[in-house]
Amino acid sequence: MERRRDLYPTTVAGSLPKPGWLAEPERLWPTWRLGGPELREAMEDATRIALGEQERAGIDLVTDGEQSRQHFVHGFLAGIDGVDFSKKVRRGIRADRYQADCPTITGPLARRSPIHRDEVRFARAHTARELKITIPGPMTIVDTLYDAHYRSRKEAAFAFAAIIREECAELIAGGVDAIQLDEPAFNVYFDEVEDWGIAALDAALRGLSALLAVHVCYGYGIAANIDWKRGLGEEWDQYARIFPLLAQSCVDQVSLELAGSRVPPEVLAMLGDKQLAVGVIDVASDQIETPEEVAATIALAQRYVSPERIWCSTNCGMAPMRRDVAYAKLRALGAGARLARAHASVTATNLSSPA
Repeated sequence: MERRRDLYPTTVAGSLPKPGWLAEPERLWPTWRLGGPELREAMEDATRIALGEQERAGIDLVTDGEQSRQHFVHGFLAGIDGVDFSKKVRRGIRADRYQADCPTITGPLARRSPIHRDEVRFARAHTARELKITIPGPMTIVDTLYDAHYRSRKEAAFAFAAIIREECAELIAGGVDAIQLDEPAFNVYFDEVEDWGIAALDAALRGLSALLAVHVCYGYGIAANIDWKRGLGEEWDQYARIFPLLAQSCVDQVSLELAGSRVPPEVLAMLGDKQLAVGVIDVASDQIETPEEVAATIALAQRYVSPERIWCSTNCGMAPMRRDVAYAKLRALGAGARLARAHASVTATNLSSPA
């Protein structure tokens, strides 16, 4: 049964910055500060903080902030047989936008045991809010690896889709309310999205009993992504190529970038009847949005999408950001959504009042 919610419910795209006592700050692939049982305890302490900060900011659908993952893709891969982290290959990812040290697929892929079950159990025990888990999608995973076994991005992607589905079913049984697959690679490999990317996404999610979402954005607020976006022109047309395809997918919700971007807002209308988790917070800038600015982005989205379909989120994960900036932005997100609800309430009252 669909849960009744206020207008403009809030969530985050996924990751939040890790505290400096847990890992190197403001790094996409940080080094852990601790090891052994001390590391696990520190991860749990950081998760408590991430959940608490989201609750204080007024976030409705919270995540664990990915506090137990070194990286949003590699944190998932660490629990999969056939992926060898001792054999890393430096290669270009996201169409050679930047270089990364990628583990190697050396044999058939298999989920040796639950991957994120313990993190979900801990988060579920420490928040009464709805809980979302973020997992890398099949195409983004294969784009962040070196494949020495399948030699086929499509074949490897469907192997990962089966693993993702198995993992997600167990996480839902453990109390997760929403599953979000992160697919930034969709914004790069358009032919592959049409050829097999949507099919792999559906294979990973179809039939699962939770809110099912996919996140497609223009990347973290790191130099390589910022430089790439500068070269995309005055109007970014990537979403126009993939949104009609996502409209036909099995997902309930599409999480997207809007605030501070050059995304033409009319593309939001291309998503059919999907819910939209609209990015109202710019993760590529340290400037803290005002509630009025957040409400204005919500109003912009509402020109093309009915208000009942709009969620409010961040443009992307916030892992590489300063913690003080990230949490201030979360507070702006919550305050802006409340302001937008107040505006909607006043408008509804005025429309219902007799002339």
